[in-house]
Amino acid sequence: MKTNAVRVLDGMNIPYELREYEVDIEDLSAETVAQKIGLPPEQVFKTLVVRGDRTGIILAVIPGNTQLDLKALAPLSLNRKVETVSLKEVQPLTGYIRGGVTALACKKDYPVFVDELIEIFDVISVSAGKRGLQILLAPADYLQAVRATLGTISQEKS
Repeated sequence: MKTNAVRVLDGMNIPYELREYEVDIEDLSAETVAQKIGLPPEQVFKTLVVRGDRTGIILAVIPGNTQLDLKALAPLSLNRKVETVSLKEVQPLTGYIRGGVTALACKKDYPVFVDELIEIFDVISVSAGKRGLQILLAPADYLQAVRATLGTISQEKS
């Protein structure tokens, strides 16, 4: 199954592995995806769509067992304030549906901010651009592919 995200990696000669899993429309959480593909939740990174008051749309990529720290992301992304966009805006902005959002091959070339915890792993998992399919790859390759800025942008779930 070749998604646009996979085609981007192919075009950059970045090695990866694809893992398919059964989708539960009632539970699209990163924790559930992690369990289904056999990885700990902190190794499955989720992509969130955020709007900055100065920069507009940005993408935040954080471990699946954490939540986005909006106060940390704002100054890193050169904004005073950031907020996640509404669910109904996600697909028109990215071209992807909830549970399938990825920074790879997004509708537009948005700035990408990734939590620095990504660097502690040999392999991470991100959405392949559709529900039920994950890409496993080296963090350095992912960071290069999405031209990411690293920072501390996640926190424990409250």
